[in-house]
Amino acid sequence: MANVASTTASAGSELTARALREAVFAGLITLGMFVLFVGLKTDQNIRNELILTQRWGLLATFVTIAMVGRFLMVAYVQPRLAQRKAAKAAAPDVVKEETFFSRNWSKIAVILLLIYPPVIVALVGVQGSLKWVDNFGIQILIYVMLAWGLNIVVGLAGLLDLGYVAFYAVGAYSYALLSSYFGLSFWVLLPIAGLLAACWGVVLGFPVLRLRGDYLAIVTLAFGEIIRLVLINWTEVTKGTFGVSGIAKATLFGIKFDATKDGFAAMMGLPMSSAYYKIFLFYLILGLALLTAFVTIRLRRMPIGRAWEALREDEIACRSLGINTVTTKLTAFATGAMFGGFAGSFFAVRQGFVSPESFVFLESAVILAIVVLGGMGSLTGIAIAAVVMIGGTEILRELTFLKMIFGPTFTPELYRMLIFGLAMVVVMVWKPRGFVGSREPTAFLRERRAISGSFTKEGHG
Repeated sequence: MANVASTTASAGSELTARALREAVFAGLITLGMFVLFVGLKTDQNIRNELILTQRWGLLATFVTIAMVGRFLMVAYVQPRLAQRKAAKAAAPDVVKEETFFSRNWSKIAVILLLIYPPVIVALVGVQGSLKWVDNFGIQILIYVMLAWGLNIVVGLAGLLDLGYVAFYAVGAYSYALLSSYFGLSFWVLLPIAGLLAACWGVVLGFPVLRLRGDYLAIVTLAFGEIIRLVLINWTEVTKGTFGVSGIAKATLFGIKFDATKDGFAAMMGLPMSSAYYKIFLFYLILGLALLTAFVTIRLRRMPIGRAWEALREDEIACRSLGINTVTTKLTAFATGAMFGGFAGSFFAVRQGFVSPESFVFLESAVILAIVVLGGMGSLTGIAIAAVVMIGGTEILRELTFLKMIFGPTFTPELYRMLIFGLAMVVVMVWKPRGFVGSREPTAFLRERRAISGSFTKEGHG
């Protein structure tokens, strides 16, 4: 008994010593990585002179957090995870019964989204709901729709697209220009914007028919930059960097959301507020997102969806089965681009102003990160990733108490890309196939059963 106790004590001391060593290493690495980004800050004074601001306290805080986090991870978290994994492997396999929540998850989520605006209005009032409906509702749903559209190209067809923001820009500028020059309504231009974006998806698809992997990513990245540069330089039409302003708002069966006597508030006998228009836009983007999910699910069960999945797994085997890979790739690009065009036209309606600065490569990277973090091919996982990443960014704006910790000049939202990177590293280590690690096969015999993500390609659906 004494030998067992001494052995346990020595193992515990060795673990503590290893945790301390790794904590020191983590602190040194953090110091080297952030000394030029956090510890030293460059500013410009009124005479355009460069001023170097030292922020050693903030740097020390980052180093301390890294050291403490690494120590806790090595000393406590990793051993417990290893014990749980060993206990799970030793335990007999038990078939888990689906709960009511897991069976009806999608329906419950839709119901919660439908009642979200009324609940927010009841809690904080009409004017107070503006921020919560717009920033935490509409903003997240836009990225959910964009990620679901990109999921068709990347998650289902396996075509790595780094220029998806180009179709987003095509949809936005299609609505902005046609509405400004021809006075067409949103409901007329919404399908037109989607069709124009789909045509550009086909235009992109033809040059990349023979490309795969990294080469495909480079070409799609170039396509996105070409579209952005065209928007900047074609000043006669797009007005260049000045953008297109004064874009017409959407209407509800011809009813405008303005202060006139024929406006929505006056007709309903309500006090004038811009929150009503935001609530209308919330339900509008919710409907567009649900349409994207419905079409994706239906297409996945059809022959074209089976062809996309076959193309994703092995293009050579796909050809040997007699599947036309040319039309398969083109339909994937066109369908994904169409939903990007829908989202772009909605973006133009919501903002009332579009410019090339809204469609930089960073937007494509964020959308692709959401698809990867959620799990390629999983609509539920992608929606969860969008809520976590975009909602988390918006929450950062509300964390003003962090200024008391990191100093009055600390701006939390500026560190969102750092959080993006950390989240991707953590998720790829913890769950390499995204938040949703199980999949339900499109085709099944007698019984539909979820399978582990380990039976699919790394990161695929």
